[in-house]
Amino acid sequence: MASGAQSKTSGFGLPDFDFSKVFAEMKLPALPDMDAFAAANRKNMETLSAANRVAMEGAQAVARRHMEIMQQSMAEVTEAMKAMSSIEAPKAKAAKQAELVKAAYERAVANMKELADLIQHSNAEALSLINKRFAEAMDEVKTLAQKAS
Repeated sequence: MASGAQSKTSGFGLPDFDFSKVFAEMKLPALPDMDAFAAANRKNMETLSAANRVAMEGAQAVARRHMEIMQQSMAEVTEAMKAMSSIEAPKAKAAKQAELVKAAYERAVANMKELADLIQHSNAEALSLINKRFAEAMDEVKTLAQKAS
């Protein structure tokens, strides 16, 4: 390098940069009340935990009900097979099949609606907890900002 003004460089060939000067010149807002900040974070975690618990309980209820529906369906299929085996006349057998298919379809639709309602209720309850906590958190932020002013 030619003689004259030499710049300092870091070990990576980059010029040294004094971060302390940058931070000293920055005007950072005052730190919030750390106790209030910790309490707010604790409330957030409690709310998320409660929402998770509600969602898990909802999922378990859906799984239980789904199992009950499956067991009921298997029993109904068994009964339908017995009923079909006792009918000899082709026209009567076709009519019975149509009746059984229609009943099975109606039950399936009702069961799907029931499961969807269970899921929707569980999700709405969990989301309600989170929405309530969010509104509270925004009020807390507003209060902290007013105290800092």
